[in-house]
Amino acid sequence: MKRSSLNNLLLTVLTISIGFLDLKAQYIQGTVVDLNNIPVTEVNVIDLSSGRHTHSNEQGFFVLGGLNYGDTLQLTHLTYQPQRIVYHNTDSMFTVVLYPKSISLEEVVVSPSLNSLSLITDLDLKTGPVNSSQDLLMQVPGLFIGQHAGGGKAEQIFLRGFDVDHGTDVNVSVDGMPVNMVSHAHGQGYTDLHFVIPELVDNLDFGKGPYYADQGNFNTAGYIDFRTKKRLTNSQIKLERGQYNSTRVLGMFSLMNHESKSAYLASEYILTDGPFESPQNFGRVNLTGRFTADLSDSENIDISGSYFNSTWDASGQIPVRAVEDGTISRFGAIDDTEGGNTSRTNILVNYHKFLDPQSDIKTTVFFSHYDFQLYSNFTFFLNDPVNGDQIEQVETRQLLGFRSEFNRSFAGRINGSWSTGISMRNDQSLGNGLFHTRNRSETLQQIQLGDIYETNLSVYTGATFNLGKWAINPLIRWDYFDFKYRDQLTADYTTQSQSKAVLSPKLNLSYSYSNSLQLYIKAGKGFHSNDTRVVVKQEGRSILPAAFGTDVGLFWKPIPRLFINIAYWYLYLEQEFIYVGDEGIVEPGGATRRQGIDSSIRYQLMDGLFWNFDANYAHARSIDAEKGQDYIPLAPGFTLLTGLRLIQNSGFYGGINLRYLVDRPANEDYSLVAQGYAVMDFNIGYQWKTFNLGLDIQNLLDTDWNEAQFGTESRLFNEQASVEEIHFTPGTPFFLKVVASFKF
Repeated sequence: MKRSSLNNLLLTVLTISIGFLDLKAQYIQGTVVDLNNIPVTEVNVIDLSSGRHTHSNEQGFFVLGGLNYGDTLQLTHLTYQPQRIVYHNTDSMFTVVLYPKSISLEEVVVSPSLNSLSLITDLDLKTGPVNSSQDLLMQVPGLFIGQHAGGGKAEQIFLRGFDVDHGTDVNVSVDGMPVNMVSHAHGQGYTDLHFVIPELVDNLDFGKGPYYADQGNFNTAGYIDFRTKKRLTNSQIKLERGQYNSTRVLGMFSLMNHESKSAYLASEYILTDGPFESPQNFGRVNLTGRFTADLSDSENIDISGSYFNSTWDASGQIPVRAVEDGTISRFGAIDDTEGGNTSRTNILVNYHKFLDPQSDIKTTVFFSHYDFQLYSNFTFFLNDPVNGDQIEQVETRQLLGFRSEFNRSFAGRINGSWSTGISMRNDQSLGNGLFHTRNRSETLQQIQLGDIYETNLSVYTGATFNLGKWAINPLIRWDYFDFKYRDQLTADYTTQSQSKAVLSPKLNLSYSYSNSLQLYIKAGKGFHSNDTRVVVKQEGRSILPAAFGTDVGLFWKPIPRLFINIAYWYLYLEQEFIYVGDEGIVEPGGATRRQGIDSSIRYQLMDGLFWNFDANYAHARSIDAEKGQDYIPLAPGFTLLTGLRLIQNSGFYGGINLRYLVDRPANEDYSLVAQGYAVMDFNIGYQWKTFNLGLDIQNLLDTDWNEAQFGTESRLFNEQASVEEIHFTPGTPFFLKVVASFKF
């Protein structure tokens, strides 16, 4: 089907379907709260007679139509006791109070009105320890990360057969504020999550594939939106002390916690030298504050601010040959003057207005100031045999924007919801530069230096129609980009500019055979923008490469405490041009095809004991290359994460986890192999009412593993010719830390 025909079909479905709505049919309205009268979101509400379903929104409100007198409604949630109510009339607006209970998979109901994938991460966050902000990314089933620059650089991300680098094909946000950096000094879509304090994360909203209208740029392999806590039920102090001079201090303080308003302040301080022979001298400070208030019965405002600063030294990626011939050890360095510093200041305002029980408007406004400086040396003495090949990448960025979304629920012969939104994002990256340096103190050459101005405007709309056991979700999104670049190294002042628009239709279907089995199919178009410097050099050609994807899968609960998700997926990417930030050059990419199978299992063996299992297979190839030369470097073919977790409100808790990544090609003909690994982590502790004492061990078996690997051509100081081989950053060896915390 042609793109224009598909767009027209989606718009027709939206228009005709909305016209059939009958809001006069029998329906029920209610609000769900906890014992403190705080709204409970994502409560599943099911009419047990007809199977009709809905869920509560952020204010705890729900509406459900198509009811008959005497129908029984069941309300369930992962962490609350189930409730049942009997429908009597359409006039009453009532409140349901849910009572807390231990986490139980029995309360999970398969429903198209909920993001069932996010149920997995909700469970994992509540049952497993998170050691750092970057570990939060690995809560997404099938997502792996790799750190290769001393802990301060954004992590390398792997998902669905992608080496996403630092975020090019995964859209990441926090409370609706974008994290990916467009046209970044180091790499497109650079995603630095280190400003997030992990204990403040309440849940993760995520989805795989390009099927979501409210997710735009970088949403090809998927998206992740971290939702932080709106309030703290307790204040907390935590101290962590481990090997390699590692210390972490955390303070979380509830300043106000009333029904209509709340406020808190949180801060963390981290120090470590790491396992390397040349100490990392890593230091990070984080500070976050949040205030939430009900301005009236129908409007709420949420204001948050955060600041973080990191400084570090790094040993970089080292060549295999230097380790094998004894020149250095696995934790040694060829150039130990790598490292950097970065900081980010954020201000975020969320305003929520309820127009009536069925309609609301959400508006998010954000501003960030971001400073970045990174020193690297990937090739050592390949290009400059005297001074070495160290580079500096630097920028100062202002990021501001907003998103406003209108939502309406409807009930009658057809239940469902409709939403439409508009957003704007403006990035100003000033002094975006690439320099050849020596010893982090002397600039030998200015390779690139300029100012980047990039603006993205978008409009989207979509609806969900619940037709008995079927749910239909047509969506469409339009994005407009304006790119400007001012080169400071040219003699004449000039602004290079290009603009481009893209339309992205999507269609999702699901069939709920029962409350324990749902089948679904998703199809849609997504994209990621290219670096502004690519855009102006290519004069607007192929600057918004499209991604076309399809998912076919199921959610299944064969028994009350077992949850299964299996999906086959396919993703095609068009030709694109790639900006290589480390060299300041443009390389042609090419069309690619990826397909695979995702599988996730969550099983509650008994009260408090959970088993998790995520296995993901991907087959990734370049389409335009000859067979045997069509491997995509560093694309993960198979990943596995599994473990057991014991959680209790008081008493002993603990867990053991295994993560496995298979060997991968490091170049196009697979002549270089990035070695796989299997690493086991362990934790145990005891929880009193207010005091917790725990022991965490990373890499329990002290396995030698390589966290990041690249096929790189380099030359050492004493070599006459260059060598292309694997360069790697060693993974953390056996690492033990003690954790103590106190709540008050």
